[in-house]
Amino acid sequence: MTPSTTASPLLVIGVGNEWRGDDAIGRLAARALLAKKLSGVTIIEHSGDGASLMEVWDGAAAVILIDAAAACGTPGTIYRLDAHQDSIPADWFGASSHLLGVGAAVELARALGQLPPRFVIFGIEGSSFAINTGLSPAAAASLPVLVERVIQEISDMANVRSSP
Repeated sequence: MTPSTTASPLLVIGVGNEWRGDDAIGRLAARALLAKKLSGVTIIEHSGDGASLMEVWDGAAAVILIDAAAACGTPGTIYRLDAHQDSIPADWFGASSHLLGVGAAVELARALGQLPPRFVIFGIEGSSFAINTGLSPAAAASLPVLVERVIQEISDMANVRSSP
């Protein structure tokens, strides 16, 4: 799904493959956020293909990207990275089947000066990326917490945009 990012200055992208265990967490978070009917926010699901992601976020004032992570931490851990301040470890988001995954796309956009002005990534430590397994208990337990953290991030970004 490719939205017009001009519909809203704030874009939330839930990345993942819903048929690969914890890799579905970004898409499921996007669906939960859509159910909240947040105003002033465009929310989409995406496969995670890096080149396509760069097209999707082009022109957005602020982006929140949600994806499963493989950072060798405790399953269910929620990571927050600011793409302008933090380097994005390529191997954290290496579960993508695409040549250019999330981490590489963010780093390429940074190098080309094409990152949106605000860009935050939420990574959720996964434990199983096997086909047709559903979310692990740890990822499932972190989903409501993740959704609330993203809603708070949206609120914080909206306050920054509306400040003089």
